[in-house]
Amino acid sequence: MNDSSWGAPAAGSGLGGPDQGPAPAGPAHDRHRAAQTRPMPIVPDVPAGGFQDGHGRGAAHPGGPLFRDETPHEHPQEPMPSPVPPPPPSAAPAPRQKKSAGRDLGAAIGVGVGLGAVIIASLFIWKPAFVGVVAVAVVVGLWELTSRLQERKAIKAPLVPLAVGGAAMVVAGYVRGPEGAWVAMALTALAVLVWRMTEPPEGYLKDVTAGVFAAFYVPFLATFVAMLLTADDGPWRVLTFLLLTVVSDTGAYAVGWRFGKHKLAPRISPGKTREGLFGAVAFAMAAGALCMQFLIDDGTWWQGLILGLAVAASATLGDLGESMIKRDLGIKDMGTLLPGHGGIMDRLDSLLPTAPVVWLLLALFVGTG
Repeated sequence: MNDSSWGAPAAGSGLGGPDQGPAPAGPAHDRHRAAQTRPMPIVPDVPAGGFQDGHGRGAAHPGGPLFRDETPHEHPQEPMPSPVPPPPPSAAPAPRQKKSAGRDLGAAIGVGVGLGAVIIASLFIWKPAFVGVVAVAVVVGLWELTSRLQERKAIKAPLVPLAVGGAAMVVAGYVRGPEGAWVAMALTALAVLVWRMTEPPEGYLKDVTAGVFAAFYVPFLATFVAMLLTADDGPWRVLTFLLLTVVSDTGAYAVGWRFGKHKLAPRISPGKTREGLFGAVAFAMAAGALCMQFLIDDGTWWQGLILGLAVAASATLGDLGESMIKRDLGIKDMGTLLPGHGGIMDRLDSLLPTAPVVWLLLALFVGTG
């Protein structure tokens, strides 16, 4: 078939030639009909370079024309592009990581045991020595808190009146009870206001506000620990307070680490879970019942259940409160003094708000004598 046969009207077809009647059937008629049909060529698989027809054109080149009447490809000898390699198989999912405590547990346990030994020795050998331990912890905690406030927020809470007034507040609570603690708190706040007057007035309000807050948050709450010690069974009351707080924290950590799925306060402390809170309550209530029954004079187990529940609530709120402060400051720990624990304030966070709760409930249950 030559090129003149493509698209030419057949005689007698009514497409421009004279009407000569219907074309007879047979091979000639079939040839005329075939001339009006554009067949789809079959493109065979060819090597990358293709093969050529008699005129040197790419007869079935992948980049050439699909139909014969189309313009042939300008470069029929152009090799086929390399096939696109298949995508690599998806990486196997990484094995699930085991939960981690997030701290050096060995160092944390060693430091905890050391602190416990110092506390127990001072508590049962000589009461004033324990008051001194509390006063030292208060001063160090104030130093950590005021240092972080200045570093992160440029708030200059005066440390000198806070440290002197804080230590005096603890001693006053031990010697004179609640009245002495309140008087020392008022004098410390006044000293903060006066001390800050020696510097320029810019930032005075925020500095003294932070100073008064620090005086209440650290030494004033710590005076309730000293006041627990004044009772006849004072060492056992302080030991009950410490045990319940530690057991509450331990129960929250153990249960939350193993079973925790539902966040308690994700915006404040993402690691805390509702399951952990239930663990804190269960552990603290069990420990409270045992402590009130066997350690506290005239105490009963059901009082211990109430005491344990209150301790779990106050310890959790205290932990969340300091977490809120640290998030506002943009830090993880208040200090680095205690390996595996952070700073002193990172250990006092749950103890400080729990002290007045334990003091008040024990005073209601068995008195202050």
